[in-house]
Amino acid sequence: MSTGVIIALIVIVAVVLVVAAVLALRARGPQHGGSLKRRFGPEYDLAVARHDGDTKAAERELAERVRRHGSLHTRPLEPAERERFEARWAAVQERFVDSPREAVGEADRLLAELAGARGFPDGGQYEEQLTALSVHHAHHVEGYRRVHRVTHAGVDDARDGGAGTEEMREAVVEARALFEALVRQDRHDHGRQRAGTEGDGSPAHPARASHTWSLGKRRPKES
Repeated sequence: MSTGVIIALIVIVAVVLVVAAVLALRARGPQHGGSLKRRFGPEYDLAVARHDGDTKAAERELAERVRRHGSLHTRPLEPAERERFEARWAAVQERFVDSPREAVGEADRLLAELAGARGFPDGGQYEEQLTALSVHHAHHVEGYRRVHRVTHAGVDDARDGGAGTEEMREAVVEARALFEALVRQDRHDHGRQRAGTEGDGSPAHPARASHTWSLGKRRPKES
């Protein structure tokens, strides 16, 4: 075989390898982005918007979140802890009727404490805590973000039920989804909830019914 033919074969093989590598990278790119979009849902769209439509930049940010917090292991709540958090959330809803601003502030503090109790970064590091929560509760974290934003933005307290009060009400209603996700029983929490009781024999979730009524309405009196 002549030298020219050998060189030609080497060039052809090199070109084939380069083309294969490019195709492989293109194939991995969409899958990676698609995986992030499925995982983060609405958070993916928010990240893209924050980066002015630059999906690559948004995906780099989200991938970094997963790298930093994806392996975080949450700890289950003790029955007494769960009861306290549920009772406090019920109190938030009742307080909203007369003092919406104070209720929103308490909801913000409550979510920060609850997330910290579950093993997420401390509530004093709000941005870091929110980032970690977005990795594990991407479909619910926006409510916490809204509650925190409303709490610290100085929204006018419209006593007659105006726009300020409505914004606060919507923030708390949306934040309840994250509260439920964080406070509910873990699948791996063996033996703590059987036949409607907690591990200590007390009724399961005694305050659960107290925060299912509509926010902004007084809780009906028990008969």
